[in-house]
Amino acid sequence: MDDRVRSIQCPDKCKIFEKNARDRGYDGLAQQAIERSLVLRAELHGADTEAELKALEAVFAYEEVLSRKNRKKTRAVGTWQLIRKHGILPAVERTVINKPEAEAYQALKDIGLENYAFEIVITSNPELFSKDVVKTSEERMKEWQH
Repeated sequence: MDDRVRSIQCPDKCKIFEKNARDRGYDGLAQQAIERSLVLRAELHGADTEAELKALEAVFAYEEVLSRKNRKKTRAVGTWQLIRKHGILPAVERTVINKPEAEAYQALKDIGLENYAFEIVITSNPELFSKDVVKTSEERMKEWQH
């Protein structure tokens, strides 16, 4: 990551940096600023473990997809309700089990955020999730690779 992006400590400043970089044709820097924003937002939200932090980054990446689709800032209301009710990792598990969406992954991929899919959080931390959801995540990721 570019030092200029790494030094940003506020998600709002990441958005400004992203816009300026994109306007000047520096798409790589713009992408780094988006990813930095995800990390900062997740850190500010609070997580007790690295897995929870990655899960929050994935939620914020999904919100980025929704916001671009709707052309205005859009929250993942249903996901946040699940997080409040069940906790971060159980919400991720429930989302993956209940919503077999290849289009969500494709939408993340379209904006360069495919590494922020819930399935990646699950397969990176299989000991924290049920065997069924790990298997489902692994199968989806294999399908996505083709």
